[in-house]
Amino acid sequence: MARLTLEFPDNQFYFTTQLTVRITDINAGKHLANDSMVSMISEARARFLYQFGIEEVSDMDTGIIVTDLATTYKREAFARDALIFEVGMMDLNKYGGDIIFRITKAIGGELVALAKSGFVFYDFTTSKVAPMPEDFRLRFPGVNYI
Repeated sequence: MARLTLEFPDNQFYFTTQLTVRITDINAGKHLANDSMVSMISEARARFLYQFGIEEVSDMDTGIIVTDLATTYKREAFARDALIFEVGMMDLNKYGGDIIFRITKAIGGELVALAKSGFVFYDFTTSKVAPMPEDFRLRFPGVNYI
């Protein structure tokens, strides 16, 4: 089976936040557990959206839902490691796109992981995918559209 490869252009990252690996994030292998990395990616995504004034669900019952998540691990992270999450966007389309992540160690800058989270806009009233709001598109003028 082919291995997943993720590559992101540097100019597609718009936000940076730091999260620390907690002792409860460690697995039996004594490093950051996969499920904890997914939780940290979700937290970084939420901070990114908040920074740009984007509600995960608006007053009009339209929001963002995650459609997929791909992660490639490059090295281990351990309890109390401070991780830098660079967050960006790419491949926007009529209904959504990809939120991208580059995760490095705060000390030393070693690459820990790359991740891509696909998303679509969703109308929770009708339970259907919805077109991307124009004000969302305008917040990210440098993002490539497909």
